[in-house]
Amino acid sequence: MGKTRLEAFSDGVLAIVITIMVLELRVPEGGHDLSALRPLVPVFLSYVLSFVYVGLYWNNHHHMLHATHQVSGRILWANLHLLFWLSLVPFTTRWVGESPSEPWPAAVYGCVLLSAAIAYFLLQGSIVAHEGPGSTLARAIGSDWKGKTSPFFYALGIGLAFVHPWLSYALYVLVAILWLIPDRRIERRLDAPRESAT
Repeated sequence: MGKTRLEAFSDGVLAIVITIMVLELRVPEGGHDLSALRPLVPVFLSYVLSFVYVGLYWNNHHHMLHATHQVSGRILWANLHLLFWLSLVPFTTRWVGESPSEPWPAAVYGCVLLSAAIAYFLLQGSIVAHEGPGSTLARAIGSDWKGKTSPFFYALGIGLAFVHPWLSYALYVLVAILWLIPDRRIERRLDAPRESAT
């Protein structure tokens, strides 16, 4: 099967996720100066972190599918599994924004991040299983140290939520920064045939 519909559907879901998140940013009630925005700082910061995460997933998903030639039913279900967890990001973002100092919102936010990371790993594995160990994607991801260490940090963040929620957020930000560092493995692998042809 071709991958066009899977890409279009995934892009649409992620666009809706971002739209829902931004609609949760409310204009402050009462007050018409900058001090009225102070209570909204946690809400805005949770939105920024979640926007970065959704952007990272969209970016990596795009690159992964660019290196994919065909999809199977298993890949379609693995992709839906990932989108399910990402669709919960707006809910957890709002909860964290409204109760940033409470342990359960920080822990549940981490659970969603952990589940999305596992779902992405399963989707990646489904594509590699379908296309084979010699596929472009399999050769590009290699040892995938970031993909393997991120769940550990999320799990640690979930536990630390009950010690101090801000420690959890610090770990979640750290993982986001790790993924913000450009990772050109797939781009390099896709460019390799062109470079060797010249």
